Amino acid sequence: MPFREINAKMIEATVTPGQRLFSQRGAMLGYRGEVSFTPNSAGGQGGLTSMIGRRVAGEATPLMTVEGSGTVLFGHGGHHIQLITLTGDTLYVEADRLLAFEGTLQQGTMFLGAQGGVMGMVRGQVSGQGLFTTTLKGHGAVAVMAHGGVIELPISPQRPVHVDPQAYVAHHGEVRNKLSTALGWRDMVGRGSGEGFQLELSGHGVVYVQASEEKL
Repeated sequence: MPFREINAKMIEATVTPGQRLFSQRGAMLGYRGEVSFTPNSAGGQGGLTSMIGRRVAGEATPLMTVEGSGTVLFGHGGHHIQLITLTGDTLYVEADRLLAFEGTLQQGTMFLGAQGGVMGMVRGQVSGQGLFTTTLKGHGAVAVMAHGGVIELPISPQRPVHVDPQAYVAHHGEVRNKLSTALGWRDMVGRGSGEGFQLELSGHGVVYVQASEEKL
């Protein structure tokens, strides 16, 4: 893994020749060595599809391509940083929660409605987050951001997990999600976050939940 945790709000990344990292613009705190930072409007390996997805969703999160030889310190806004290692599966994460990730991972965009019908539309209205989410697939490391720390909750077929949509950070594994509510549709109109809305994740995998509902 090229990332090493310095503290809860800062990581160090090792950059080696022939390999690249991607980071959110403004995330570089300092570096040593011969390291270059180049704006990447195409969004990593996701290309045009990823870029269009973020624009439609209002998630115009620009990325920087990081190359060379040296070490880089990353952090952003004093947010808590969580390191996640992927071993061939897919991570689903909001674009604005991505801090940095290895260039070995393939980036894409998924319409949330594909995993729960109207859930994507409702969640977009409730949480203020877009209808699209970023996907990272393959083998490599990812650094994501959250408010107030992150807890990792296992998901199993016998034990689905219910999460407040605004507390959701990311998930990976063979997981299906849908919006559930204890309220009727009329009661949901005009309401914000709260126990009335629950993002239900079932299957087999892990979901990352932040300690605060505050948006990044």
